[in-house]
Amino acid sequence: MAKNKEIKTNAMRILDRMKIPYVTHTYECDEFTDGKQTADLLGFPHEIMFKTLVTVSPAGAYYVFVLPIDNELDLKKAARAASVKSLSMIHVKEINDVTGYIRGGCTSIGMKKQYPVFAHESMLAHPHIIVSGGKIGIQIELSPQDYAASCKAVFCDIVPVSYTHLTLP
Repeated sequence: MAKNKEIKTNAMRILDRMKIPYVTHTYECDEFTDGKQTADLLGFPHEIMFKTLVTVSPAGAYYVFVLPIDNELDLKKAARAASVKSLSMIHVKEINDVTGYIRGGCTSIGMKKQYPVFAHESMLAHPHIIVSGGKIGIQIELSPQDYAASCKAVFCDIVPVSYTHLTLP
């Protein structure tokens, strides 16, 4: 009888090699779903689910940003964090060529090259976070500190200011 061998993504192999503990969460998915749909499908709070976005500078350098699924990337804050004049999102068609991953399965762990990675500081408020496992249908849960160690991430503020919690006098 053949054993049921667990499928390992490049991200998982890197975490294994680094001896970083993680838990995988799998789900059935035939096509791209965004982070919110994935969180709802798996029953996880949106605050602990993070998405990976890839940008490019005018000079052609790539930068990776990891932020909560309910937030948008503030490109001005992102450019400041990366110490460049400006950044723009890469086109969806370029994701595989630049990262080695596909849309919906992109993670900063184990990209084709080690690009600078910036993770939103809210990640540190949680004992565990969830990011893509490097393939559609696989998510990885690990501590923010282990995540940062696995991809050399720097924590910073990269999302727009939210005015939803402000109260007027």
